Amino acid sequence: MFNLAEFMSKHVFYKAWDIKERSHRLSEWKQLEAQQWWTREQLENLQNERLKCILTHAYHNSDYYKQLCDDQGVNPAQEFSLDIFSRIPVTTKLDIRNKNTAFISKGADRGQLVTAKTGGSTGVSLELHFDRHCQQKRNAAQLMADRWAGWDLGVKRAAVWGNPVHPVTIKQKIRHHLMDRIIYLDTMNLNDASMGDFVDRWQVEKPGVIFGHAHSIFIFARYLIKEGITNIRPRGVIATSMMLLDHERAIIEQAFGRKVTNRYGCEEVGLIASECNEHNGMHLNLPHVYVEFLDANDQPVQEGEPGKIVVTDLNNYAMPLIRYRVEDVGVYTERACPCGRGFPLLERLEGRLADFLKLPDGGEVAGISLVERTLTNVPGIEQMQLIQESTNLIVVNRVKGRDYTTNTDDCLTESLREVFGDRLRVSINEVEHIPQEKSGKYRFSICKI
Repeated sequence: MFNLAEFMSKHVFYKAWDIKERSHRLSEWKQLEAQQWWTREQLENLQNERLKCILTHAYHNSDYYKQLCDDQGVNPAQEFSLDIFSRIPVTTKLDIRNKNTAFISKGADRGQLVTAKTGGSTGVSLELHFDRHCQQKRNAAQLMADRWAGWDLGVKRAAVWGNPVHPVTIKQKIRHHLMDRIIYLDTMNLNDASMGDFVDRWQVEKPGVIFGHAHSIFIFARYLIKEGITNIRPRGVIATSMMLLDHERAIIEQAFGRKVTNRYGCEEVGLIASECNEHNGMHLNLPHVYVEFLDANDQPVQEGEPGKIVVTDLNNYAMPLIRYRVEDVGVYTERACPCGRGFPLLERLEGRLADFLKLPDGGEVAGISLVERTLTNVPGIEQMQLIQESTNLIVVNRVKGRDYTTNTDDCLTESLREVFGDRLRVSINEVEHIPQEKSGKYRFSICKI
């Protein structure tokens, strides 16, 4: 059915706004739309060119990377290869926090830079900077990935998001109504009343896609099923910002009658990877980020093995981030996606480094995988959060499920002892819900060791 508002937004307002703002967003988006179908060799050549450019720029303009390269005998202006590049030490969150200004390029006008802050859920909060050109490129990548999920320019969206920013100025309100076209369900106030109001507004606004924190969308989907609401049928569902668990994916797809598009990115570098319409792994955003998967000694892992995710931002010339460890663990694969895109695949995410729990023998277990395993094997648990206080003590915040019995907690304790050993002490707290972070996200495993 023809929708005039969508047509005008896509063909008039998006273009007019970019002209007015002198933005490169749409031109970059069009390039990405073409580049996604390039061969792997073409994409890697493009990536290597951009990798050399950003490293050369950082060497001459960032005090931090100039010192780092000199210490390792790396001068990208003289020679460049991936082997030479890999000699540069990995940058950590603590490096950025402790030497923030040393990362910023000498020629950058700091008064004109966009500033973003991470929430610090892994123990380190960061202040990041990038210029408008970098921001426009990141937005272009989001446009491309949104279209993989069934969205298109001009289509109204529903967002399940924490602390949403509502338009205040006249300019912001004009942009909101003509382009952004978003309705929000605030994840900081998720309850039957707020979700019921959101359903009512959905029926009036009729958004085409829904996106938001994976677990928050799951909570909304569970509400729809409980209330027997079956007429919420978006063209696409985009889960981001958190690990998407398998059982949550199943509930979301049941509630909306649509496959979930899983997406991975971070505040520091923007979009890293996203599922396409095949939902067969997440395509790495090759034109914008160079991604490595490294072991404990910062050496490349083999295909199929979990590795620390290390990224280099190919767009941010104002505050270069080179070989930056994002504190996540993932598995890459060389298999090709049936869609035919040349972007390689991130097979799966295994969780954040801070959410890996310690085993008595010195090993580690992905907390998010442990939560998934427990929720699958132990009936009677709606939600849970694991907090490891010591090697032999885990505190469990547990929300009762409908099939909870007097045996549920004993089964939960036994399930955890199968992983951590018989000496493990398990302290179970009954809670009504899992607490959120300030961002509106959830953490399901926390290691305090």
